[in-house]
Order: sequence, then C-alpha cells, then structure tokens
Amino acid sequence: MTHDIHVIGGGLAGSEAAWQLAEAGFAVRLSEMRGGGDTTPAHHTSDLAELVCSNSFRSDDADNNAVGLLHAEMRALGSVILREGDAHRVPAGSALAVDRDGFAAGVTARLAAHPRIAILRERIDTLPEGPAIVATGPLTAPGLAAAIGASTGADALAFFDAIAPIVHLDSIDMDVAWRQARWNKGGDDYINCALDRDGYNAFVQGLVDGEKAEFRDWERDTPYFEGCMPIEVMAERGPETLRFGPMKGVGLDDPRTGRWPHAVVQLRQDNAAGTLWNIVGFQTKLKHAEQVRLFRTIPGLERAEFARLGGLHRNTFIRSPALLDPTLRLRSRPAIRFAGQITGCEGYVESAAIGLLAGRFAAAELAGRAMTPPPVETALGALLNHITRGAVADTYQPMNVNFGLFPPIAGRPKKAERKTMYTGRAREALARWMAA
Repeated sequence: MTHDIHVIGGGLAGSEAAWQLAEAGFAVRLSEMRGGGDTTPAHHTSDLAELVCSNSFRSDDADNNAVGLLHAEMRALGSVILREGDAHRVPAGSALAVDRDGFAAGVTARLAAHPRIAILRERIDTLPEGPAIVATGPLTAPGLAAAIGASTGADALAFFDAIAPIVHLDSIDMDVAWRQARWNKGGDDYINCALDRDGYNAFVQGLVDGEKAEFRDWERDTPYFEGCMPIEVMAERGPETLRFGPMKGVGLDDPRTGRWPHAVVQLRQDNAAGTLWNIVGFQTKLKHAEQVRLFRTIPGLERAEFARLGGLHRNTFIRSPALLDPTLRLRSRPAIRFAGQITGCEGYVESAAIGLLAGRFAAAELAGRAMTPPPVETALGALLNHITRGAVADTYQPMNVNFGLFPPIAGRPKKAERKTMYTGRAREALARWMAA
C-alpha cells in the first residue's frame, strides 16, 4: 500500500509509534529486518516487540514510582505495548511482568491486523527522504548506523555505553562532601568526597574483589577504550592507579583538614535542573548490588540514592540533546524523527514511551497541526525533556525514567511524602494537557 510515513524498526518503540500513527488515521510502512533474512545477536524470533532480556516492565505502582507513573500515562494515551502487557501479565508482586512469547505475539497480531499498517520484512540501510521515524534500537544494522552517522556527524553516534552511576543530589551528605572545582577552576562545579589512605585502600580492594557482570557473547570482542575504562580494570593495574586517574586528590582542599585528601571521588552535575549528579569516571561492570554496597562506603554517599547504576555494554545511540528538537525531529533533517533506545533512553517502557510520543508528534504534523510536548511535570514530559534538552549533551548517556528528571517539588516536603507529591502533580498536569 502507499504510505504516509515510514517507521523503521519493529521493537517496542517502532511498534508503539506505528500503532499511534495508524490509530490517528495514517498509513504506515513498518520495516523490520528480522523475518526477512536478517537478525541480530540478541533476538531469537521474528515477532515484533520481542523482549530480549528481562520479561519485566518494572514497578506498576503509579503512586510511588516513576516508571509506574509512566505506565499509567501510557495507558491513558492508548498504548498498545501496555495493553498487551496487561493482557499477558504474569504474577510479579507490584511489578508488571509478562509472558514474553504471548506478549510479542499479541503485539505482532494487533499490528498485522490493523488496516493502516503494512509490515515489511526488510532491512533499511539509508535514511528515507520522506516522513519517517527511526526506532532501530541498540543493535542498529551497520548500514543504517553508517547512514545516521553521515547525517549527524561521527562524534554524535555512540557504539558503546560507558555509564557512570548517577546519584540524587538530596541524598548526598553535604556535611561531609563539599563543592569545589580542582584548583578552583570553575567555581564549585563539582561535589567532592574525600577518602583517607585506609579508606582508599579498602575501596580499591573492594573493586578488585567485587562480583562483575559478564559481557554478552556479541560484546566480548568489543575493546575497551582508555576514555571509558572500567574502574575495576584500572584498580587491577595497581593500587595507586586510581589516585592518578579519576580519584586524584590534588588541587582540592578538604575543608575539614585544610589539606589535599589522599583520594577524592568527584560528582558532576548531570541534568539542567541540578537534581542528578554522576560519579566522574566510575563506569563499571560491577553487578548492581555490589555497586550500591561499595559506593555507599564513600564518605558522603553512605545514604546515596541512585537514579542509575554504572554499566558498560555495546549500544547504538545518538547524542539526542544536541541533535533532536523537542518533538524528536532531527534538526538537520526535520522529516525524520528518532524514537526508542537509539535516542538514549533506557528500558522497555521508556523506549515504548518515546515511540508513543514520536508517533503522536508525527501524526499531528501530518494532520497539519502543532502538538505541544507533555508537561515536564509528567513522566512522559520529564523523560522527553531529558532526552531533548535537559541532559548535558557532552556527557549524555542512556537513562531510565526517575523522579530526578522531574522539576523539584516546591518547598521542603518530607521525604516520605515526596513521591506521592510528584505523582499527584503529574496526574493533574497530564489531565490538563490531554484536555487541551
């Protein structure tokens, strides 16, 4: 059939974008290379929206959890991914977990039956000239990845995540930590946590002994780069390595001693609102529970709450804050939108949510009307804002939705009340936006 718009990629984001467009009345060509003679190292079927890792969409608690709130907002906007997730739910406490085969088959059947969606099993190696949404995910085929790189610039496309942990600012003990840039160049741009000799040595030993996650089979031959070397690999090179790398204490004055500390852990602001701070140079393959245990031994981070933990794995994503406008259009080629994990969101639900927004933005544009992005007080709006404007472009890395992406609550609410205040405010903002 002739089509109004081309959606490339049949994962969660592409499937959701195609569904939103078709439901809005537009003919969609949905291209998925699996089933047409090509596959990826991670996929095992040709079904749309195949879940390649966990079968969990994480918390479904819309009152106390940011991803649960995102579920609720997507349901309100007619998400096919949440509809099929609910239809194929399996017991998982307060989480939404699904029968992965039934879920993927359900999404595939719904899209295949839609009269305005044509599913083509084909590999796309170039960016289309007309309206399109690119939702090819973290394992984008080499030909298309090269075409994206040619349109965005080679330095705008990453093929490897080197993810440092991110901490909520209000969980850092500022009676112990202090703000200062090295040699006082840059004012108080960094938060510093000092370690004495014994603390440093214990920390290094913890890195060496800690349980590490394994690379997947298709990641094993991907080389480390010096700029994204895991901290545990640096620690294994010798006990003093980190003191001459990301944990060097020179040029920093511990206000409690007036001297340079033996070693320092530095945190750098990670979003425009200043609510999230990343631990500089701490990309790691330590397992998540091990990271939480070890990083909370750092003075000032004993009660740290993590918006994201560290990681290192193969991925393909663009530097979205520099490349995309607030409606997910490529600034240099506005006919093309990006959606899903290739934009730098992390997680099944987040990927589908950005697909939902890309589909709705494109549908509005095809109908000749403007669509205002959802308010930043909502989960959808907070995630979109982080991807397109809120994150620091030069240090941009994949991120799950979390309350640190939302505008802070006014005043100083009690910690126990904060989450419900975020979700209550979000529901009101979404209702106003949908009504308008």
